[in-house]
Amino acid sequence: MQIEEELAKLRPKKDTLLTIGVFDGVHLGHKYLLSQLAEQAREQNLLSGVVTFNQHPQEVLSPQAKLPFLTDLTQRINLLKNEGVEAIITLSFTSELAQLSTYQFVNLLKKYLRMRGLVVGADFALGQNREGNTNTLRTLGQDMNFSVTVIPPVMINGEVVSSTAIRNALADGDMKRVLNLVGRPFSLTGRVTSGAGRGIELGFPTANLDIDPGQALPAEGVYATWSHIDGQAYQSMTNIGKQPTFGGSQRIVEVYILDYRSNLYGRELKIDIMERLRGEKQFDTAEELKKQIAEDVKQGRAILNSRGRG
Repeated sequence: MQIEEELAKLRPKKDTLLTIGVFDGVHLGHKYLLSQLAEQAREQNLLSGVVTFNQHPQEVLSPQAKLPFLTDLTQRINLLKNEGVEAIITLSFTSELAQLSTYQFVNLLKKYLRMRGLVVGADFALGQNREGNTNTLRTLGQDMNFSVTVIPPVMINGEVVSSTAIRNALADGDMKRVLNLVGRPFSLTGRVTSGAGRGIELGFPTANLDIDPGQALPAEGVYATWSHIDGQAYQSMTNIGKQPTFGGSQRIVEVYILDYRSNLYGRELKIDIMERLRGEKQFDTAEELKKQIAEDVKQGRAILNSRGRG
């Protein structure tokens, strides 16, 4: 089985304490669980490990749902590495894996990863049809000699921190709420591609980002952002939308970087999205749009100067 080949790659030199999940967004709820995992592993002299997946299970189980991701696999792994875990195992989520029973999955973790314990969230479930909830896992742990620690959810302003809550906040363009839930600014990364050149004509040259179509995006509108180039952060304004003034129909992400004029074509650009200034508007003339952009820049500078980079 493919899962056995992937699990066999780690070959841990001591027993492990594991957590399992997609960890999309690596938000404050995830970070708290991971901190508990690392702490308990140290106390028990175990290797702390994360078992994650190359894609969200819903992409296999309910492909019609088209669940947008908050962080791609590379971003997720980099963020997980920052949380003090000692090993990260990425499994390909396939229909074959989805059909494994809880016992079969746990048996593979015991066999290949020397699992001695699981640290999971309260709503965690493992195995075919999510049959292995925390109660089932605890019962199984008594028979198979592994512990199960359930971590309570993290609450922020009366709201459970979750990837779903973050997607909802993004859909509302509420970047302050996103920041509160994630613990860092929401970022987008993409390669700069050629556009229609309208930004240059308006006096505000923009970099068009080629964003993965599966990436979750904030609501359409204009945002104050930070753009990262060669290790330096520049103030910028980012428009997410369809350019209705020019009859556009395809959603694009275009960035006007303040105080920077070098050509970025073909380069990868990361932006941190700080605050939404306004929704997308259709203007009667290009001159009206130009005046609005100038006002957006003025407002955006004030926001970024007052808030800084976080």
